[in-house]
Amino acid sequence: MAGKQVVIDPAPVQRDIGLVLPGGGARCAYQVGVLKAIGEMLPKGAPCPFPVISGTSAGAINSIVLAARARRFTNAIAELEKVWGNFRTWHVFRSDTKAIVNTSARWLASIATGGMLGSSPRSLLDNEPLRQLLTHRLKLANVQDSIDRGCLDAIAVTAAGYGSAKSVSFYQGRPELEPWKRVRRRGVPTSLRIDHLMASIAAPLIFPGVQIGREYFGDGAMRQATPLSPAVHLGARRILVIGVRNEESDPEPGPEDPVPYPSLGRVAGYMLDALLMDGLSADLERLARLNHVVNEQPGRVLHGQFESLRSIDALIMYPSQDVREIALRYVHEMPRAVRIMMRALGALNYGGRQLVSYLLFEAGYTRELIRLGYSDAMARRAQLRDFLSGVPLDVPSGIVGWRDLSDEYSQRLPTLKLEDIAEDG
Repeated sequence: MAGKQVVIDPAPVQRDIGLVLPGGGARCAYQVGVLKAIGEMLPKGAPCPFPVISGTSAGAINSIVLAARARRFTNAIAELEKVWGNFRTWHVFRSDTKAIVNTSARWLASIATGGMLGSSPRSLLDNEPLRQLLTHRLKLANVQDSIDRGCLDAIAVTAAGYGSAKSVSFYQGRPELEPWKRVRRRGVPTSLRIDHLMASIAAPLIFPGVQIGREYFGDGAMRQATPLSPAVHLGARRILVIGVRNEESDPEPGPEDPVPYPSLGRVAGYMLDALLMDGLSADLERLARLNHVVNEQPGRVLHGQFESLRSIDALIMYPSQDVREIALRYVHEMPRAVRIMMRALGALNYGGRQLVSYLLFEAGYTRELIRLGYSDAMARRAQLRDFLSGVPLDVPSGIVGWRDLSDEYSQRLPTLKLEDIAEDG
């Protein structure tokens, strides 16, 4: 490690920018398209423009690739596009008929006998193929090399501890970075391994938990009430968030229309959506309110008894199209055994498209999401360039790009009084 202190100047990009990549299963292919467009906005051969990277669930995999190849950003994007653009379901979980039938039979037997005929199955799907893929493709030793060369300050991968019931952000970064401990969440310095990634993507019931140390961990989105927090703790003062949800609400039934009971597929999709998305939405709303208070202070800093609070600008990228509708066009690419299972859950119709949009690891779907991410980012390239260059966001909330925030807060925030926030908060 010593002797590699080669600092690469990332100008004109500012060194206080953090990248947050939340989870979303197969939807995270969208993040690759956005990053590809950003790569084209940078000088040729530029390093990663994000010194701080924080990833959760499938977003953690994208994060670790960026960190391992931070010395040359376009190389990292090319690797991501190669993998995501050629995904097949069997790269992620066992999808052959024998595996699906055996797993289904074990679940039925366990339920029928109360687990008396042997150990209960650990998950609905076996994602050992993904572990093998990551082991083969990732060179995690390069993460420390990126840090030593000055291309990266820190990367965090978040998982949820089943024993401690805490959100744990495992991070690797510069030695002066300090661990943190808050209510139900903490940051732990470590050398990141494949187990950290597999734990972060272990969606409850769908994929098995992973043991790290003396505890089993599952999907990082569980209990992650503040998904922006790891990036802030690791030094980010401006944050780019590449989310994967921006679907329209389903139309409400008419006064005389029947209201069908939601299928298991629809309920499962709803649960995944709440798990992966709700924490980010709540944290962005919290940041908007805090920014408004802090921006009223001199220097955009609020000093108090505890640590100082700073205003943090955030730029949000979300799909401009409903990814659930895109998923429906590619359901036929799923392996037959998986389609049968999805049909049994009621997930192959309009109501179940949410679940499919998270589990459809097939090239047709992921390539279209990459194209959509690229198109969305290029449509906002001037805004992205300004953000990367450190141009302050001239909005009261300090956040742009989140439609829900714009709808709800654009009229209220400019006239919101500090005493009103104190009373409401």
